[in-house]
Amino acid sequence: MYILDAQQTAEALPYAALVPALAQAAQEYADGRIVAPERQVVPIDAASVLLSMPAIGAELSITKLITVHADNARHGLPAIQGEVIAFETSSGRRVALLDGPTVTARRTAAMSLLGIQTLAPTRPQSALLIGTGVQAAAHADALVEFFSVTQFWIAARHVARAQAFCSELSTRHAGIVASPLAMDVLQNAAPPTDVLIALTTSRSAVIPAKLAPQTLAIGVGAFKPDMVEFPVALLAERCIVVDDLAGARHEAGDLMQAKVDWSKVRAIGDILAGRGAALQGMPVFKTVGQAAWDLAAARVVCARLAAA
Repeated sequence: MYILDAQQTAEALPYAALVPALAQAAQEYADGRIVAPERQVVPIDAASVLLSMPAIGAELSITKLITVHADNARHGLPAIQGEVIAFETSSGRRVALLDGPTVTARRTAAMSLLGIQTLAPTRPQSALLIGTGVQAAAHADALVEFFSVTQFWIAARHVARAQAFCSELSTRHAGIVASPLAMDVLQNAAPPTDVLIALTTSRSAVIPAKLAPQTLAIGVGAFKPDMVEFPVALLAERCIVVDDLAGARHEAGDLMQAKVDWSKVRAIGDILAGRGAALQGMPVFKTVGQAAWDLAAARVVCARLAAA
């Protein structure tokens, strides 16, 4: 069995391979060819949980085990730790053990890339990111690597954090223009951009209610019923596409609190498969994550390991 650390896992997951792998997995999941039940959440203590997320494919399957310990800063440890175990479906033979947080960060960013590729009318040249955490960094790197985006705006509640993020982004990628924004400025006058991606754990809407018609808005960070990134007005105005319809019904706080008509919410796997009517106008894209996306990542890694 191959054991990959965080850096090795990242190197084995180039976005050029991961995005098409996700497109395939999304269609297989929508068709029932990947079996991936909702994640199991087991409390450890008042501030900690164990998450278990299996996905069964025809040839390869995975289980992702993640622990979240909110008080780990006092131990000098990351709050989120875990691994993805890939195994042969037919025999159970273990094939690889991957770094769980790295898989999560890259496949989450890759799902946003797939949403842009599928739903946006043109290749993006600019992006506005709300948030400065791990997922924001992963998304910025992914947008540069996959779409060659060169213009960024970074919005955060604390401008100093946005400024530091912009500086780090410009250091990692030559030729990038990154500008910090305060959240109150964003709400009053959002700059024109091709893509807006929210990556926060906010309990109130952070995405402006009024966006330019050509701006695709993606909500990534709100993954619990009490979390909200999309404003109700924008959800009422645009079609809604999600990565996982079943998961969104229980985890997408934006959509749940807005009491959206779930019969009109579309799964990206169905859109990729050509099922349903054509979308009218620019939609919004909401992601909550799914173990099938971890399986897609494991497929990419295992294929690269086999070819090495």
